[in-house]
Amino acid sequence: MGKQVKDFNEGERVETNLLIASQQRGTTNSGSPYLTLVLQDSSKSIDAKLWDLKPELEKQLEVGKVYNFDLEIIKYKNNLQAKVLRVLPIPQADINMEEFVFKSPVAKDTLRQNIQEGISLINNENIARIVSSALNYYASDVYEYPAAARIHHNFIGGLATHTSGMIKLAVALCNIYPSVNRDYLLAGVILHDLGKIEELTSPVVTEYSTKGKLLGHISIMDARLLEIGKELGLEESEELMILRHMVLSHHGQFEFGSPVRPETLEAEMLNLIDNIDARVNTIDKALSEVKEGDFTGKVFALDNRVFYKHK
Repeated sequence: MGKQVKDFNEGERVETNLLIASQQRGTTNSGSPYLTLVLQDSSKSIDAKLWDLKPELEKQLEVGKVYNFDLEIIKYKNNLQAKVLRVLPIPQADINMEEFVFKSPVAKDTLRQNIQEGISLINNENIARIVSSALNYYASDVYEYPAAARIHHNFIGGLATHTSGMIKLAVALCNIYPSVNRDYLLAGVILHDLGKIEELTSPVVTEYSTKGKLLGHISIMDARLLEIGKELGLEESEELMILRHMVLSHHGQFEFGSPVRPETLEAEMLNLIDNIDARVNTIDKALSEVKEGDFTGKVFALDNRVFYKHK
């Protein structure tokens, strides 16, 4: 394997194997086709342009496969970008995919232990049964799937990493604010994003599924909770109603995809800690790509703000 993306420098020419994480066809003002690519290895991703696209080459390139690239590294809007000079197919059987995918920095066993400890803190039997049934339904996928396709925790194990971080926040905040019902808050944390397992297509190089595009993870999980409630004989219980409300309202605002706004203390807290964990991960990722004393490029998910990496 050649040089890793994290070690690319402006002005150099690099030949290395990279995975195509996404590709989008475009047309220049003169009518010539080109591709906008996201290329990656396990260290980092980089945006790339393949100009003067030939039809025979376009047919060969597939998202989720690894190719040998000859690249010129340039800087565009304060971010490194690659110009594709040449791309060649390589036998996929020779590829170790672990060298080309992002993984959680936390071990899977640790994530599983953290989530199980969160469940063990839930004293209400009905709430604990609902949460355990949901986790059992999705099984090992809980620890494999990302939390998003693009923005925060978008790596293998990202969903469980996000959930684990939120559990720690929830426990700490419940210790500070005793009026918060810990059972509901922990349950909401564990349940709120499980629908993403159906919203996304796979743990690796994920996209939005047809179901995900048409329904979204919020409605998917609300329907799943109602199904679980019926199986447990809890469909009319207040516990299920409160948990469904937390899932439905966890984005906080109508314009962010929640059909209702938070109207319990725990639903409000869920929205806040969801935002904290997601935003910290997004900013951390952006800052990891610049040197001390520099600003990041515009972070789309955070109002196109730039962030300074202090010394």
